[in-house]
Parts: sequence; C-alpha cells; structure tokens
Amino acid sequence: MKFWSYFHHPHAAMVLLRVTLAVLMLFHGWAKIHHGIGGIENMVKALGAPGWLAYGVYLGEVVAPLFLIVGLWVTPAALVIAVNMLVAFALVHTKQVFTLQSSGGWALELQALFFVTALVVAMSDSKSK
Repeated sequence: MKFWSYFHHPHAAMVLLRVTLAVLMLFHGWAKIHHGIGGIENMVKALGAPGWLAYGVYLGEVVAPLFLIVGLWVTPAALVIAVNMLVAFALVHTKQVFTLQSSGGWALELQALFFVTALVVAMSDSKSK
C-alpha cells in the first residue's frame, strides 16, 4: 500500500471542508450578533430594498453554518452561504473585483474562497442523492 493511500478519505475530507466553512462563517455571524447589522441595513436601504432584508445575514452566517456543523440540510445550507456571499459582494465588494492587496493577493480572495467552498459542499453532499 502506498503511503499516500492512507490519506484518501473522501467522506472525511468533505466533513472537514463542511465544518471548516461553517466555523469560519460563524465568526462573521458572531460579529453581526455582537455588533448588530445596522451598517448592512443601511446598505440594503440605499439600494432601495426594505431594511428587513438585512436580517438574512443571520441565515447565511449563523443558521446555515449551524446546519452544516450538525450535517442537516447540507445542500440548502451551503447554497444559503453561497447566496450570502453573492449579496456581500453586491453590497460591499464590487469595487474590489480588479484590486490586489499590498501582499499581492486578490482583494476578494476570502469572499471567493467562501463562495466556492460553499458551492463545492453543496455539490458534494452525498445525502441529497
């Protein structure tokens, strides 16, 4: 048996990816719980949408990650996180699309990583098949 074959555990890999996405997203959710969503509400209103839509951030950054951690409704929860990232991009990050950080990294690499990871988790959920 080759050494690398000991590391081939696709199910464990997906659990690790799913839980990591959830925990890292929960940090953002905790910040919203702790500091409120007034800024997000103002941005939503500035776009002409009702301010109560800002409360959807709690679905994408608290509720959906909790579902991912416990392994319930994984595909819908991951898709909620992906949509949450699209909304965050639309509200805050559109001017950073072609921007690099001083270290050379893309200014939106964290948002892109959250978005793509959420899509991979949604696409890989074996329970939904």
